[in-house]
Amino acid sequence: MKIFKGEFYRISVLTDKLVRLEYSQTGSFEDRTTQLIYNRDFGQVSLDYIETSNVLDIMTNYFHLHFNKGEFNAENLFIELKGNFAVYGSRWYFGESIETLKGTARTLDKADGAISLEDGIISRNGIALLDDSQGFIWDEQSGYIERENQIDLYFFAYGHDYRGAIRDFYHLTGSTPLLPRYALGNWWSRYWPYTSDEYLDLIDRFETEKIPLSIGVLDMDWHITDIPARFGSGWTGYSWNKNLIPNPEQLLQQLHDRKLKLSLNVHPADGIRAYEEAYPQVAKRLGLNVELEEPAIFDFFNPSFRESYFKDVHYELEKQGVDFWWIDWQQGTQGMLDPLWLLNHYHYQDSCKNAEGGLILSRYAGPGSHRYPVGFSGDTIISWNSLRFQPYFTATASNIGYSWWSHDIGGHMLGDYDEELQTRWLQFGVFSPITRLHSSRSPFNSKEPWFFQKQHLRL
Repeated sequence: MKIFKGEFYRISVLTDKLVRLEYSQTGSFEDRTTQLIYNRDFGQVSLDYIETSNVLDIMTNYFHLHFNKGEFNAENLFIELKGNFAVYGSRWYFGESIETLKGTARTLDKADGAISLEDGIISRNGIALLDDSQGFIWDEQSGYIERENQIDLYFFAYGHDYRGAIRDFYHLTGSTPLLPRYALGNWWSRYWPYTSDEYLDLIDRFETEKIPLSIGVLDMDWHITDIPARFGSGWTGYSWNKNLIPNPEQLLQQLHDRKLKLSLNVHPADGIRAYEEAYPQVAKRLGLNVELEEPAIFDFFNPSFRESYFKDVHYELEKQGVDFWWIDWQQGTQGMLDPLWLLNHYHYQDSCKNAEGGLILSRYAGPGSHRYPVGFSGDTIISWNSLRFQPYFTATASNIGYSWWSHDIGGHMLGDYDEELQTRWLQFGVFSPITRLHSSRSPFNSKEPWFFQKQHLRL
């Protein structure tokens, strides 16, 4: 690394194709880990430079950076890629947007075909930007810290060396973890109020039909949803619905006896409320007023809440046999830091205690999310438009290093019953990173393969 520093700017050449641009009106610059950036040390870099009191020119084999020392703006700073990558050249002036080959998106919820995608770090013009200006700082003592108002950009000048760009992106932001082997098998999930017997019969039918399964996912009906009105919605919940599943430990053991892993769906937004089985221990740990039924408000920024959330709630369910969690966060980016990002980070880190390796199922929370597999792409509309878009959507995610998407194969909701569509979607699913059959609560959206006509079942 070679660093050029002034009173308000710092330019760090990380490699001969990657440069960091910082500007701070207070003259403070950041060397700590952020929620996105893990490692800025790429070793020595070969370059030439010419510097005067007013001008800085940096040249590597791949780019030329010109800076009229002052504020970062289009008049003072440009970077030009060496090589013939675009008709009009590949010169970027500070502040310009760059048309990339796209990355991915947070969710396909309610999508019926194509949606807008965020940018990736490769482009036909050979240049791209990664913006870490809003990234929180990671501090071992204090956790995540909001940073000062500053510019912090990473400029990628990799030309058409797309593999090299992704390789160095992983070096910069952390690698994608190895998945447990069972994650690569077939998954079954459905939004349906299964009883224990119904679920076991379903799993046994897959065995009878000689259709292998590795993972079963129970959607939100595993927990109590019909709750007293004073507690609000039943969307969030952590107490088994004993009307459907009277003996949860027995069910989970029977599923494990069938060599199946189990995941439970959780919507954490409403915290832990007084009707939950775990509430007494949560209230004790957090000092809540039990007589007033004071809830444990969801706040993943709070270490005490996180401790209770895992130890008093999730660990108790894991003791019963739950293998990993489907974090179904749908409430947007509230608060100081995106709750989805925090949920993914802490849930995945916690899951790594398992001997077979870490695993979650959750939505994409921005660049760096590749460290927390697997991605849940959301509730898509059942249509040919949705299927048409998903191969492109899955492939472009690799442009931001995101490789493990799990789609609702066959779509989630609405649409028309079409066995040809379902069959083609399943064919796509088989060649996707993760194959997870899923559907809504509608009786017309069932994905059990044996309900299809023989020519489709055969495939």
